[in-house]
Amino acid sequence: MIGPYRTSSYSGQEGNCVEIAATSDGGRAVRDSKNPGGPSLHFTGEGWRAFLRGVEGGAFDS
Repeated sequence: MIGPYRTSSYSGQEGNCVEIAATSDGGRAVRDSKNPGGPSLHFTGEGWRAFLRGVEGGAFDS
């Protein structure tokens, strides 16, 4: 089961956002806010935590 999707308070009003929802297995689902009926990515709890560690550690900085 997927909980309600949320958009970051840092997201602008231009519509270029992603939405994130918690899943019943402790993971996360991510979708494009411009296409809420479209596909979504699903992460396990550990996969999501690894992603967050990468973001915090600068792994995706350009």
